[in-house]
Amino acid sequence: MTNTIKLVFLNTKYVALSFVIFVPMLIGLLILSEYIFLEPYVVSHLPRGTELGFLLIVIISALAALVLPMNVFRISVLKGSTQKMGGGVIGSFVGAAAGACSCGPIGFAVISTFGSVGATATAFLTNYEIPLRIIAIGVLVITYFTTVKSLKTECKFEP
Repeated sequence: MTNTIKLVFLNTKYVALSFVIFVPMLIGLLILSEYIFLEPYVVSHLPRGTELGFLLIVIISALAALVLPMNVFRISVLKGSTQKMGGGVIGSFVGAAAGACSCGPIGFAVISTFGSVGATATAFLTNYEIPLRIIAIGVLVITYFTTVKSLKTECKFEP
C-alpha cells in the first residue's frame, strides 16, 4: 500500500493537486460547519463539545486529498479503458460531498426555499451530521482501498 502511495505522490503534480483539494475543502467545510466566521473579520471558534465534528472534517478533507489524486493518476494510467475508471472517482465525490452535511447558515436558505421539506432535510442533516460524516469517511476509506487494489492489479505495479 505504501509503495502505491509513493508511486503516485513522487510526482509533484499529484502532491500539488492534493494540497489544492485539501486546503479549500477544509476551509469550506469549516465555514459551512461554523467553525470559521468571515464577518466582521475572520475568526475561528471551536465550541466545547464539537471537537469530534471538527476532527471528522479534517479526516474527510485529508482522505479526499489522498484519494482524488490517486484516482486522477489511475485515470491517466488507464486512458484507453473507460470501464475500469468510474467507481473510484464517484466514490471519492460521494464521500467528500457527504462530509459537507451540516448546513449552518445555508440551512435557512433551504428552509425558506423549500418550506417544510427543506426544514425536515435541514433538521435531519443537523441531527445526524456525525453519523453521516463517519459514513463519508467509510466511503472514502473503501474508495482508497479499491483504488490501491486497482493500481496494483490493473496497472501491473509491483509493491
